[in-house]
Amino acid sequence: MSSSSAGPWSPVRWAENGTVRLAFDRWTEQVDGDPLLLVIGLGANRQWFPDGLCRMLAAHGFAVARYDQRDGGESTHLPPTATRSPISALFKKRGEAYTAEDMADDTVAVMDALGWSSAHLLGVSLGGAVAQRVALRHPDRVRTLTSMASVPGDAAGLRTMRYIRLRTLAKFAGLKFPDTPEGNIAAGVAVSRLLASPNRPFDETAAREGVARNIDGGVQDQQAQGRQIGAQWHGQKIGAITRPTLVLHGEDDPLIKPGAGKVIASRIPGSRLVLLPGVGHELPEPAWESVATEIRRLADAARHLPARPAD
Repeated sequence: MSSSSAGPWSPVRWAENGTVRLAFDRWTEQVDGDPLLLVIGLGANRQWFPDGLCRMLAAHGFAVARYDQRDGGESTHLPPTATRSPISALFKKRGEAYTAEDMADDTVAVMDALGWSSAHLLGVSLGGAVAQRVALRHPDRVRTLTSMASVPGDAAGLRTMRYIRLRTLAKFAGLKFPDTPEGNIAAGVAVSRLLASPNRPFDETAAREGVARNIDGGVQDQQAQGRQIGAQWHGQKIGAITRPTLVLHGEDDPLIKPGAGKVIASRIPGSRLVLLPGVGHELPEPAWESVATEIRRLADAARHLPARPAD
């Protein structure tokens, strides 16, 4: 991952799903265009979406918004549970704090607060699984689905293990830094290094500067991560997704195997897989143009599809 600066974002606003408050904001350099909601991954706040990518998405005709998932960033953090880490959460058969349906409904609550009856979705990592579930649970709210660096949204528990590089996950879970601004910066740099493509030189100076602009304690809050990853899905299989779908995955992803993207694309009817060379579990600058172009292509193609019949 790479963090973003404060950038030309609107003041933070709030959506509500029951007792959960969800922080979100909008890109202000361009407010017109097709609505595109960005869904962030495990433990991270919304500022991990690079401003440069958001600027490029806006230039490709999108009105961009982003939000913090529950248990991340400025959104509501839930009380502690028995699940203490993302690894232990993978072995659980039930969510102790909330369900994956709750997280999908959070996305729709943000869309409601934005005044969007429907939107294109870009979900990265855990956010990709959440976006898949939104397309299943609320298909009329989803114009197109782009799932990046994700596992199938209907995978759970030990079935998820086949898609994850456990050595990287263990390193991620083993990061220990002081709970201070300096410690959180060090943790952010360590996470950025861990998730970057091993086939591209890692720019530690740039990573440190980016993380210093976005000091996010969520990258080492294992209890919150455990609650997020432990949220269980009880809905349909992803083969029932009917929305136009793009699957993006870095060829060098050190956390989620590219095979996960191939499985998602093979199971969602009519979906298209694009593997990104030189990309890890991240959104590096060399990939921004490809990501924005592919999402624009998907959105344009969706305009020519027959209207979806009412349920």
